[in-house]
Amino acid sequence: MKITHVEVFVVKAALETPFAFSQGWVHQRAATLVRITTESGLQGWGEAFAQGLEPPEIAASAIEHALAPVVLGKDALGPAVLWQAMYNQTRDHGRKGSVMSAISAVDIALWDICGQHRAVPIHSLLGGAFRESVQPYATGFYRLKGQGEADRLATEAIAYRDAGFSAMKIKLGFGVRDDLAVMEAVAAALNDPQIELMVDTNHAYGRRDAMKLGHALADYDLRWYEEPVIPEDIASYTALRTSLNVPIAGGENEHSAFGFNNLFQAQALDVAQPDIGSCGGFTAARDILGMAQANGIMVNPHVWGTAIAQAASLQFIATIPVAHHSLFGTEPILEYDVSSHPFRQDLIAEPWAVRDGRVAIPCRPGLGIKINMDTVGQYQTHHVNLSQSAKD
Repeated sequence: MKITHVEVFVVKAALETPFAFSQGWVHQRAATLVRITTESGLQGWGEAFAQGLEPPEIAASAIEHALAPVVLGKDALGPAVLWQAMYNQTRDHGRKGSVMSAISAVDIALWDICGQHRAVPIHSLLGGAFRESVQPYATGFYRLKGQGEADRLATEAIAYRDAGFSAMKIKLGFGVRDDLAVMEAVAAALNDPQIELMVDTNHAYGRRDAMKLGHALADYDLRWYEEPVIPEDIASYTALRTSLNVPIAGGENEHSAFGFNNLFQAQALDVAQPDIGSCGGFTAARDILGMAQANGIMVNPHVWGTAIAQAASLQFIATIPVAHHSLFGTEPILEYDVSSHPFRQDLIAEPWAVRDGRVAIPCRPGLGIKINMDTVGQYQTHHVNLSQSAKD
């Protein structure tokens, strides 16, 4: 089934109220979307994860100039073959960052086509589903001013609890003292040990401050402590994991099985967090999952994109076995971004809903979603349609 067209869409929307995480201020929500069309007429969609401060045009350019020429005219039903071709073509100028996100978007679209062709959801192609639904956790707690927002964030936590979330991830990294003030306020406001908390500093600290914060958080019984240091500092990840009593999580800024292999060999993680939109798509994610399982490391995908990225994450979560089998083993949970996003859910015809504290995993073919092209058109700032005929 030959690929005849590769389309790239850059979609963006300015935020009325910018918000901050530890690395800077987010002024817009953006995504790089890919639509691949085959000679049979089947179309698959994918998304490149655009980090909060990342221009989506970078991944779009990589797809347009480096990847589309590799896949046009090739068999869409061979995503693993095309993954290797794309990776090898870009190895000398890729391997990380936006180029890997671009590969991820194309790979997701190819798996979407494979699922539609075989009339099964992607999780069936990956070996089957361990679960039909997943518990979501609220990702929020971004800053509107910077420091000194503990009271407001405590009120935000109550709103998530009242909305039915029993797990929440709190954004820290604004100075150890400010972080501790936030944690104290949130915990006091919730006053419920059944609500599970996680923290994420987005690599704001060096080893010493990360260690200091980790020790101070020991009494909160956190599910994990995410990105305590920069992704390059694997030695500090290992040191923190050895010294602290809280599970260490990371990997949203790591890419491919090669990158995660370095983390696993260094025994740096308790929880691996590949993002399907940047780690290399489903093809890379399944390899990462296999390595993690062999090393006794939990896998819990990161996702901060649009509904397309969420759909991909749900398909992957369905396939993740518990890392340590038991009658009551710890299941993966879904990152459910509740921060401001003008078009995240409007991109699909049937947006996600949390029902009885769970999100259902789509069981329709491929990603299991239908794209709302009116929304794409409303927010697109760039569109290119590359064809096999133009390539020839």
